[in-house]
Amino acid sequence: MRAPDPAVSRETGARLDGFLSLLLRWNARINLVAEGDPETLRARHIADSLQLLSLLPEADGEAADLGTGGGFPGLVLAIADTGRIWNLVESDRRKAAFLTAAAGELGLSHVRVHALRIEAVTLPPLALVTARALAPLTLLLGHAERLLAPCGTALFPKGRSAADELAAAEAEWTMNTERFESRTEPGAMIFRITGLHRAGR
Repeated sequence: MRAPDPAVSRETGARLDGFLSLLLRWNARINLVAEGDPETLRARHIADSLQLLSLLPEADGEAADLGTGGGFPGLVLAIADTGRIWNLVESDRRKAAFLTAAAGELGLSHVRVHALRIEAVTLPPLALVTARALAPLTLLLGHAERLLAPCGTALFPKGRSAADELAAAEAEWTMNTERFESRTEPGAMIFRITGLHRAGR
């Protein structure tokens, strides 16, 4: 199944433009992303993050994005999904400062930035956990299990090694996994995971 094509409002589009401007300005100083070309950033990072939008669960409970970095996917999703609190977890204090500044300038009062390692963050049981280009799936699932409420959802885009990562994870974890083909990268997948617990428990 292919990830649905997201549609965003004019207001969301304007905020995404504002986010891109901020990203380019800060990127010249602290190297948030490797690419500095606006069109590449739109196609490679913003569009890649937005394809998760239509896969989000209902806005009932808080969400966390792990290792948000320059804002992908967590800040992009928070711009488009204003009905829940988004917790952005980023241990690099310079990147966390950018996320805090961007959330303030864009008027995202539902965003909380945590300048902490993932292992150190304390949050209420979450409805949703996301992460992009952060760690192998097995490690992400360990973080998700600790942070998610029992009925929570994990949403992880993975690259061309997605099938191998899933096979390795299924040796350690029991879970319900829906698979969606990426719209932005051939061979990449998005995993939507529920019912997560370690195998044998």
